[in-house]
Amino acid sequence: MTVQEAKHLAEKIMMAGEIPLLIGHFGVGKTDIARQIAAEHGRKLVILVLSQMEPGDLIGLPVRDESKTRFLPPDWWPEDGNVLILLDEINRAHRSIRNAIMQLLVDKRIHNHILPDGVWLMASMNPPDENYDQVELITDPAFLSRFFILEIHPDIGEWIEWAKKNNVPQEIIDFIGKFPEFLSVNCTVSLKATIKPSPRSWYKLGKVLALLDDNEKREYGYVLASGIVGPEAAKVFIDKVTLNIPGAIDVLLEGKIPSEMSIHEANGLLVRLVDFIGKIEDTDLQHLLEKVDTVADNLVKLSQVVPRDSFEAFTRMLVSLSNTPGLKGEFCDNLLRKIVTKIQG
Repeated sequence: MTVQEAKHLAEKIMMAGEIPLLIGHFGVGKTDIARQIAAEHGRKLVILVLSQMEPGDLIGLPVRDESKTRFLPPDWWPEDGNVLILLDEINRAHRSIRNAIMQLLVDKRIHNHILPDGVWLMASMNPPDENYDQVELITDPAFLSRFFILEIHPDIGEWIEWAKKNNVPQEIIDFIGKFPEFLSVNCTVSLKATIKPSPRSWYKLGKVLALLDDNEKREYGYVLASGIVGPEAAKVFIDKVTLNIPGAIDVLLEGKIPSEMSIHEANGLLVRLVDFIGKIEDTDLQHLLEKVDTVADNLVKLSQVVPRDSFEAFTRMLVSLSNTPGLKGEFCDNLLRKIVTKIQG
């Protein structure tokens, strides 16, 4: 997404009380996004460069309080809620720092220091590839699930507009306009592939979606959802919300098939059906096997609505699944036989 898209979504995410994680190569404007948001909302900006910090910098120094030891707040700790804290270089921080940050993400506190109500949190990092010195790759799903991941890619037009406003020499603007491949590093390893949905991630997504209007949901829905529930779940969810594509059970057992579908909708539905059949557990599959005639009738109806090539590709996938040992192979084999008989009859 562009810098302005990331800024817009980061604002919405923090307004909902959640935490955006901006991922982009050096110099794309991650810190500038935090500065702009803080300035526009009249918030004090606190930037914590985690790669340069030790646990004591987060927890504060210990002092004796009568018979107990307590920790003094560090000098950056907010005094009120009108603050935006940027957790920068989060992937270059030592594990001990990330453990302390985890408490901040989960409980809005570190040790005995509690964040004032209303404080906004934002994190940033470089992509997890070989171009950067990193302590270790962040793959812990419990840690990643605390963030909405927003991956930033520079947009040439957006950068040229910014460059003109910031007095970048015209010869540089002309050069980048003619050779855009030299604006920034293009290769990026995405963290989104490691994200999986959870009850908590759907709850977080719902909080942010409640702040978006219908146009914003159509424009930003997928990139927002993929950053918290993962690309696969986000694709199905957004198709259902924006395109109103029926679910697999609705089609297979209830025969709820739209009278008309675009090629995108048809292909999306067929992919969903293949994915559903490929992943279904034997206990649920037994129910489908008992109603295989109904399933075949509904799929024949579906074949009359979707493009012929698309349905043929779907049946080839069923042929592949029919070779699977066990109940799944038996169901797919019976289903194919029923479909062929009904179409020929």
